Amino acid sequence: MKRKLATVVTAIAVSGLLASCAGGGSSESSDGPIELTFQSLAYQDTTVAATKDIVDQWNKDNPDVQVKLTQGSWDNVHDQLVTQFQGGTAPDIIHDESSDILGFANQGYLADISEYLSDDVKKSISDDVWDTVTINDKVIAAPTLMQTYVVYANKKVFADAGVELPAGDELQWSDLQKAAKSVTTPDTFGVAWGLKQPTAAVMNTALGFDGTFFDVKDDGTATIDVGENELSVPEFVHSMAYDDASLDPVSLTQSGSDVLPGFLGGKYAMYIGGNFLAQQITESASADFDWTVLPPLAGSAGTVQAANPQTMSVAAESKHPKEAAEFINYWMGADNQAKLAQGDWLIPASADARKVVETETEGQTGWKELLATGENLKGAPFQKAATYPQWKDQYATPSLQQYFADSISADELAKQLTEGWKSVEG
Repeated sequence: MKRKLATVVTAIAVSGLLASCAGGGSSESSDGPIELTFQSLAYQDTTVAATKDIVDQWNKDNPDVQVKLTQGSWDNVHDQLVTQFQGGTAPDIIHDESSDILGFANQGYLADISEYLSDDVKKSISDDVWDTVTINDKVIAAPTLMQTYVVYANKKVFADAGVELPAGDELQWSDLQKAAKSVTTPDTFGVAWGLKQPTAAVMNTALGFDGTFFDVKDDGTATIDVGENELSVPEFVHSMAYDDASLDPVSLTQSGSDVLPGFLGGKYAMYIGGNFLAQQITESASADFDWTVLPPLAGSAGTVQAANPQTMSVAAESKHPKEAAEFINYWMGADNQAKLAQGDWLIPASADARKVVETETEGQTGWKELLATGENLKGAPFQKAATYPQWKDQYATPSLQQYFADSISADELAKQLTEGWKSVEG
C-alpha cells in the first residue's frame, strides 16, 4: 500500500515538496561542521567494514563536512524511503538501486546531481549504465556496483561424472540444459536456482533473448508485451525442472542462500545465483571444496543482462546537495569502488575500478569469469517504468512463482503478467 501511495502521490504534494526544497537547499555553511546523513544498505561483513573505512577516511580528510553513517536494509528500503520522503526525514545521501529509485525521481524526491559530479566519475562509466540513472536529462544517482547472474559449478561433481566443464566465452542456455542433464544422477541434480523472488532474475536475464517486456514513455508510463523472447528464460527453467528433471524444483521456492548448502554439500552440480553469493561460498565452503564460475549465460541476443546498478543519490530535501555530491564523488573513487566490489563480489560500474579489481584478484577463483559477465550490461525498460515495483510485488512475483510450481502454463503466465500491468497502470 505504501508503494501505491508513493506512486500516486499528488502533483500538489510534489509541488509543495519542491517548493520547500528550493528554500531549504542552501549549501552555505552554518556554525560548526556540516553534518550529512548517509543511509547505507551494505550487509555483508566485508562490505560493512569497507563502508565504515571510507566514511571514516572522508571524515578525517574533511573536518568541515562530516558524514554520519546509518544502516538501512535491502529488505524494506523502498517502504522505508517512502516513509522518510513523505515525512521529510530522508537522509542526505541515499544508497539504493536504479530500478527502485526512478519512481522516487519521477515524484521529485531526488536531486539532479549532474552539475556536481566530477569529470573523472562521468567518463569512467559507460553511457548505457548512466542511462539507467538518467531521467529527462537529469542524473539522479551515481551508479556504483552491479549484480549479474552467474553459474557456479562444483568441479568434483563434473569430474566424478566424467563430464567436461563448459568452457569458452559464453554458455548458451541450451548448453546449460545439456550439461545439467549429463551430470544429473539419482542423488544429484544438475542445477539449482533459488528463485523464491523470481522477478528481478527473469527481467535481468530476459535481455539475453531481447526480452524487453515494456515500452516506456518519458513520463514513466509504459505498455507491456509478453511474447516468446520474454518467456524464454522462464521456459528454460520450467523445462529443466519438469521435462528432464535436471533442475531441483524445490530450489525454485527457496532463496539463493537457502540453496547454497545443497551446492556446497554436493547435492547440486551447478548453482545459478547473483555474483554476490560468491562471498558466501568463500566464507562457508570447506577447504577442499573445488568450485568455479562458468562462462556468462547467453541467449539468442548474446550475454546481455540488465544493468541494475546500486546507486548513490542525494535527497531533494537535503540542505547541502553540493557537499553530499562531493562525498559521492569521493565514494566513486576507483580504489574505494574496488574495495566495496571485492567485499560483495560485485562488478564496479566504473571502468577504472574494474581495472583495480582485475589486478588485485588476478588468479583468484571465479573473479575473471565473474568480471566477464559485466562486459555486456545494458539498461532495461523495466527500470524506467514508474509502477514496476508495484507490478513486481502484486502480479509478476506471484505469477512466476505459480509457473515455476507448475501450477499454470506459459500462456497463463503471459496473460497474468499482461493483465496485472494493465491493472497497476490504471
